[in-house]
Amino acid sequence: MEFTKGDNRFYKKDEDKLVAEITYVPKGEDVDVNHTFVDPSLRGHGIAEKLVDRVVEEMEKEGKKIIPSCPYVGKLFERKPEKYGHIHSK
Repeated sequence: MEFTKGDNRFYKKDEDKLVAEITYVPKGEDVDVNHTFVDPSLRGHGIAEKLVDRVVEEMEKEGKKIIPSCPYVGKLFERKPEKYGHIHSK
């Protein structure tokens, strides 16, 4: 699934309906990932993790770490430290 980059977010729309989104706020040298949304009809397909991966990819390019204030992102970082430990701002 391809996501569109917006102002401090990545998202996916089907027609005019928002079906997936992750948002972040710059915090100095880091970014605070503060919200993840996936439409109920698409849940269980790994889309939220793909959104996180897209933000991780972008922040790696920018040399920034992620503060995971979104509960989903925080739990994902805890569950998969081997995948996200290098980008997690602790």
